[in-house]
Amino acid sequence: MRIGELSERTGTSRRLLRYYEEQGLIVVGRCANGYRVYDESLVDRVLQIRGLLDAGLPTRIIKQILPCLDEPRSIHFPDATPEMLATLEREHDRIAARVESLIRDRDAIAAYLDAVRDGGRRDSAGAPVASEAA
Repeated sequence: MRIGELSERTGTSRRLLRYYEEQGLIVVGRCANGYRVYDESLVDRVLQIRGLLDAGLPTRIIKQILPCLDEPRSIHFPDATPEMLATLEREHDRIAARVESLIRDRDAIAAYLDAVRDGGRRDSAGAPVASEAA
């Protein structure tokens, strides 16, 4: 596929896709005329990269861990430095805290929606009161 299709399918700008290539995060083939050719597997890879970037991981760490994410059962990380392990542990903890926060937010929004849909009527225990038919 061409860069425009990969961009559209992943919601990633063409410029960012070229940056990922420059950083070694994705490997892109070339046609005889020099045009880039993007393999179908890069759709998932780019989405994976975007998720890791959104989680706050720097590209230098992402580049090191991407091979481990292809086949998680055969993780082999011979060049893992103490700094990188500490960074990954911090990121793991930060992501876990973010997930907990998102779950609390989701539950609060759901409770608010339930209250609004029920007209806000609650019993003494805070449970929704069934609407009376007119």
